[in-house]
Amino acid sequence: MRRQLEEWGLAERDEVVDVAELLVSELATNALRHAASPFRLTLLASHGVLRCEVADTDHRAPEVLDAGITESGRGMTLVHALARRWGCHREGPGETVWFELGTCDCDGCDRRQP
Repeated sequence: MRRQLEEWGLAERDEVVDVAELLVSELATNALRHAASPFRLTLLASHGVLRCEVADTDHRAPEVLDAGITESGRGMTLVHALARRWGCHREGPGETVWFELGTCDCDGCDRRQP
């Protein structure tokens, strides 16, 4: 993922790359853990927005949990806290969970959107 963002010229914003790596890691872990299947990562970037999508064969929508002090259950809490927007949609036998991050220095670009 980092290599692709570098090719797109987005690597200058280290915080965007670091957050994207963390959140993709969380979604990939969820795919492996809950769907127990291979997953597909899709990256899209345009108009100041990076969209990362992780598709797997699980049919259950992800939940933002109050993980407390447990070692698991924090992935979607991180996505919810750090992403500009996120969501999930069903595709055939599985689902795609996605998040967006702002990639420009414009005022409000990184702010959470409804």
